Amino acid sequence: MPPRRASTKGFTRTASLLTGRIRAASESRGFAQSRLLTQWSEIVGADVAAISRPVEVSYGRAGMGATLTLLTTSAQAPMLEMQKEKLRAKVNAVYGYNAIARVRVTQTAATGFSEGQVAFEPAKPDADAAPVDPAIRRKAAQTASPVEDSGLRDALARLGENILNKTNR
Repeated sequence: MPPRRASTKGFTRTASLLTGRIRAASESRGFAQSRLLTQWSEIVGADVAAISRPVEVSYGRAGMGATLTLLTTSAQAPMLEMQKEKLRAKVNAVYGYNAIARVRVTQTAATGFSEGQVAFEPAKPDADAAPVDPAIRRKAAQTASPVEDSGLRDALARLGENILNKTNR
């Protein structure tokens, strides 16, 4: 039997290239599980993720559980304060054991004021963007029409619109 040939032809997945760097960056802030940073909205829910960000996990001298520091705005701090126990349970489910003993809510980042000025809302679409020409939209939809999966077809049509719209500018 001939030896199996690599199907990647020398390419490496981006995730495998970045895993070490993501782990080093997250561990420098105390996050043993980088998933806590990368999948925050899936862990705590979209409503809580919209008003908060995990900033740091700090370990006390006694080593009896860690403190998770969450960044939020002053208006949302009372809402987050009421949900601390539920958040602690959800985060500990990610770790698989009772790693987080306390949740601390802060309105500034643990490292300083400049980092605390974070926008929690997604960026608004550009109001100055020119409307897409209907002919371009039809051409993009027609090009993507052979794709059977509707989600992929719509994404490809939007990508095609963007490309065709930029080349026409």
